[in-house]
Amino acid sequence: MDKTQILNTVQIGQKINRMVYQVYENNFGEKELLIVGIDGNGYVLAKEIYDRLKKVCDIKLKLGKITLNKEEPWKTKPVTDFEENDHVNKNILVIDDVLNSGKALMYATKLFLNKPVKKLNTLVLVDRSHTRFPIKADFVGLSLSTTLQEHIEADFSKKGNEAVFLI
Repeated sequence: MDKTQILNTVQIGQKINRMVYQVYENNFGEKELLIVGIDGNGYVLAKEIYDRLKKVCDIKLKLGKITLNKEEPWKTKPVTDFEENDHVNKNILVIDDVLNSGKALMYATKLFLNKPVKKLNTLVLVDRSHTRFPIKADFVGLSLSTTLQEHIEADFSKKGNEAVFLI
């Protein structure tokens, strides 16, 4: 399989920094923000966003994870490490690494809609623009038009050597 690197560690860091300031501007004046990453690379990205936001703002931040079956999310209910009442009337930011069809992001955000929330935003590092579900990312590191046969892979396995590939 041919891999073409589209983002290196420095570029990923720059995109994350920009999105951190966008999230802060969007939540300026708020008391609390729940940051929730989709298990896997989404959670790794969420932790990085959380760590960087802590350095630039005084908003109370809580970090959590959503676990769901990304291929067939309707088979089992998504689970988060937040209690249901933790997100009532709060601002929530749901994070994933790549927005492909929108399926995982859609089912992840659905988890928070059984109780009232103040604001619900989404963030992805790469948006492929192939959504089949009525969801979009509010904060995007890179928008990239690809063919349906191409795939995007984020590799966060080696700290300091992160990369995003077109496959």
